[in-house]
Amino acid sequence: MAAEAASPPDDGGSDRLDPRITEIMRKPDYPNAQWGLLQQDPDSGRVVHSRFAEKLFIPGSVAKLFGTSGAWKTLGGDHRFRTPVYAVGERRGSTLAGDLDLVAQGDLTMGGRTRADGTVDYTDLDHTYANDFPGATLTPQNPLAGINRIARQVRNSGITRVEGNVVVDDRLFEPEPVFVPVPTPLIINDNLIDLLTTPGARPGAPARLDWRPKVAPYRVTSAVRTVAAGGPTDIEVTTSADGTRIKLSGTIAADSAPALKVSPIADPAAFGRTALIEALGRAGVEVTAKPTGANPVGRLPESYEGRQRVAQYTSPPYTQYAKLIFKVSHNLGANLAICLMAVAKGSQDCMDGFPVLADFLDHAGVDRKQVQLLDGRGGNPVDRTTPEAVVQMLTYWHHTPEAEVFRNALPILGVDGLLTDNCTDCPARGKVFAKTGAAVGLDALNDRLAVGAITIAGYLDKGDGRFDVFFAGVNGASTPTTDVSGVLDIANDLAMISAYLQEAAARRED
Repeated sequence: MAAEAASPPDDGGSDRLDPRITEIMRKPDYPNAQWGLLQQDPDSGRVVHSRFAEKLFIPGSVAKLFGTSGAWKTLGGDHRFRTPVYAVGERRGSTLAGDLDLVAQGDLTMGGRTRADGTVDYTDLDHTYANDFPGATLTPQNPLAGINRIARQVRNSGITRVEGNVVVDDRLFEPEPVFVPVPTPLIINDNLIDLLTTPGARPGAPARLDWRPKVAPYRVTSAVRTVAAGGPTDIEVTTSADGTRIKLSGTIAADSAPALKVSPIADPAAFGRTALIEALGRAGVEVTAKPTGANPVGRLPESYEGRQRVAQYTSPPYTQYAKLIFKVSHNLGANLAICLMAVAKGSQDCMDGFPVLADFLDHAGVDRKQVQLLDGRGGNPVDRTTPEAVVQMLTYWHHTPEAEVFRNALPILGVDGLLTDNCTDCPARGKVFAKTGAAVGLDALNDRLAVGAITIAGYLDKGDGRFDVFFAGVNGASTPTTDVSGVLDIANDLAMISAYLQEAAARRED
């Protein structure tokens, strides 16, 4: 017997739910799924729609609203990361008899995404998702931009030779393995090597390869072959145990767009050290130490009091990093937010960021007993939230002086971020500002994808500067096959629900 489509529960709000939303919820695609919904006027507190608003749901990346908000308010939206380099040793003219120490400060991009106007660049499908979804693209900025700027500053300080070593001081916080991906005090290119494959001139020809950032001792080779137009694009990445030898194999169709893959940087501090030594060489500063190898942390001083600062890279304000995290659902940046809250309170233990977050949520009027978190990204199996808690978080921001900045940091329906391809020609385009979320894994038993959650939460523009806050989500869905396009179909259903909510909200205000 075929399973009957689940009927959505009665609406606990004051308005009748748009029948197009009910139709989505009753699709046969969701026979065992659980829907949650809450829409509320943040000024009056009037509940427009409510379905299981006090029940815990898997949030996916909607959980980023909590941790990133906490870091934003703890650090300050105008906070800038200042990464210094100190000369530790004796200066003899243009020679430093000693070390150059770069003191990592938890800067998420180190200039690798910074535009000329000081804003942070992003693409709608970020390179950090290149191994999960097709179509990821790169920003044009040089991932080594911050490192290169530091190297030039060292040269401008008068140093042309370092008779010692270069050391990355990564003592800001201890990496927390519970977080995936694991934040590190020094991050270059999101701790990833980008691998871009372009079809060759004709079927049978080797594919063309480009990769970045090019830093020793990393080496990349490719055995990818071009196949006929319409053929399979299937590229596999394999690495050596230390991650420094990367090989691509497989096929790319002759009519394919460039295909992006990524490979992790296994030791970010050692990578950063080598990157800086190479950049110093390009800037005209000779370093006598071997450029590759382990980062020699045993040489670090207890403090830098009295040491000469010879360079410093200053980041864009944290609001720009929050925008990046929200627009592309940047997992590393969201986890880093927890560590940065710990550092702000004087701890090197990232887990100490959670009490800071708890205090912020209490201040913001969020019932944190309705939130369960063990990371900042919303990817841990224990992560849960109620629709009510999410709406409380959004309501808090609505009543702050930074309300518009926060709202515009979220993906905008049909315009940018992870909502750029949804509802591109509908009345709600540009009128929904919302963070999306997903939790997806392989259901090996049924050869399909188990979709633990697809969620969306944010603001519905009612016109004349008025907004409703909302959460919509489905837990316990699945796709017909292992094709990731099925996940995108569910995400589009949630995006359309937000569009219908916005349309109804705008009509109600007319």
